[in-house]
Amino acid sequence: MSGADRSGPAGGSLVLGIFGPTASGKSAIAEAIGERIPAELISADSAQVYCGLPILTNQPRRATRLVAIWALEHEASVGEYQRLAHAEIDRTLAAARTPVVVGGTGLYFRAALAELELPPPPAPGARERWARIYDRVGAERAHALLTEHDPRAAEAVHANDRRRVIRALELAEVGASLAPRHDRLWATATRHPTLLFGLDVPEAVLNERIEERTRAMLDSGAADEARAAFAGPLSATAAKIIGLREAAELPRQEAIEAIALRTRRYAAYQRKWMRRIPGLIRLDGNRPPEDVADELLEMAGAGQRLPAHG
Repeated sequence: MSGADRSGPAGGSLVLGIFGPTASGKSAIAEAIGERIPAELISADSAQVYCGLPILTNQPRRATRLVAIWALEHEASVGEYQRLAHAEIDRTLAAARTPVVVGGTGLYFRAALAELELPPPPAPGARERWARIYDRVGAERAHALLTEHDPRAAEAVHANDRRRVIRALELAEVGASLAPRHDRLWATATRHPTLLFGLDVPEAVLNERIEERTRAMLDSGAADEARAAFAGPLSATAAKIIGLREAAELPRQEAIEAIALRTRRYAAYQRKWMRRIPGLIRLDGNRPPEDVADELLEMAGAGQRLPAHG
């Protein structure tokens, strides 16, 4: 259905969210939506927020908010992203356009659409201090300290999981918990009326797409991007981007195999996240993006809550 088929009020009040595993076609579908209705695309991708890696992070062709906004030395946080995403969504709605939140980072996706109860920031140097304590007293004693400060978190974390024990102690110190009593991460409430869509693509098809995309990235200069990134300051969050180290350090074929393997594992993780999102409407993503966009907009109400062109 084309934009000409729609009529509707002057302004839109509905937010559209598109989630799915990597290589499922999210960006292409969002771009097709943007060709059909007045919309602003807003990324919910923890890798695409970084500058300098447009090939490796598969940044979209169409102008998309919250893409390439931070330098590689910037330490990303869900809290900072959430504030920016809420501002973009509110600005888009005020301009009588439809926000289309698109991405595969589950926590960013949810943060954009809802009011997440995020823990307060740790005290300066707290993580380093608890890390020194863990290393000095050993895993069992550090876990016993956690039991004293936050018994629920201690039950959820193994003593030998150094990173999570340290994080739990850090949170307990500021009155938060790694295991809160009420986990509202996937509560149904959103800040605005929202329709959530998830893309289903057969695993074999998805794996083939991942392989093809990985080869295309390396052919298009992803290794040069990665080496340039390592030549400058790099934050801990940026360093976690899939394929960054592999593209920079491995021969081409080894890099392709290693990146494709990590990406397939990440896609499996994303499919698990998708099953946890309440109210998600599943769409067959193994079709041309224009067809998926048309179906999605039909389900969004044939323009009754979406702004119309013209």
